[in-house]
Amino acid sequence: MPGYPQSLVPVDHVEPAPRRVRAFLDGRPVLDTRAACYVWEWQPYPQYYVPLADVDTTLLADEGTAETTSRGTARRAALVAGDVRRPGAAWVYGADAPEPLRDTVRFEWSALDAWFEEDEEVFVHPRDPYARVDALRSTRHVRVELGGRVLAESATPVMVFETGLPPRTYFPRTALDLAALVPSDTRTACPYKGRTSGYWSVEAGGTLHRDLAWSYDFPTRELLPIAGLVAFYDEKVDVVVDGRRQERPRTPFSD
Repeated sequence: MPGYPQSLVPVDHVEPAPRRVRAFLDGRPVLDTRAACYVWEWQPYPQYYVPLADVDTTLLADEGTAETTSRGTARRAALVAGDVRRPGAAWVYGADAPEPLRDTVRFEWSALDAWFEEDEEVFVHPRDPYARVDALRSTRHVRVELGGRVLAESATPVMVFETGLPPRTYFPRTALDLAALVPSDTRTACPYKGRTSGYWSVEAGGTLHRDLAWSYDFPTRELLPIAGLVAFYDEKVDVVVDGRRQERPRTPFSD
């Protein structure tokens, strides 16, 4: 059993989403709804299923194929807006889907240019209403090493606890061995924390270990304590907490 809380929501669980949800393609609104459903196609997080009535169906182009899922049969559709075409962008569910998924559309998140919950942009996937993310100041003494080289050490880190992921330690930049960090062009996004502003690879033992550390200079309001701090993938480095060496977590990588 991993040493952190796991998601307990079963696959195919459905709940109403009370938030106003909007998404855009090439500057055009594709959907605007207050009646979406959360659907857990897999455990870690849900997808939005949007009533067909709240979708601009003139932007949907049937691709002539269908897929049978545990939620019914869905027609595949492309999104077309002017010169922009996104193949396989949507699954359109019809009359054989169970309520409340009848006559809904499930969009591939990355097929749209921007998604909003109310008036705040959301990245990667919907925020799970059952997930919690906390950024807490700590006095744990945490040291990060790789190949015998100390990369970071602090007794004033910020700890981030996120449902389904191991805790992450965010370090002040003054606690880093900056000579070991090589800037990277990588950028990622998180539904809960926002967009990363920096990534670094690590030079250790004559080897360049790519994209081991990251930072959010402008995180979401709830995660403001991590602004400008730097975290490492515990799965790829050695971590010592209060003098005790930690086992490397076995998880899909996520910043």
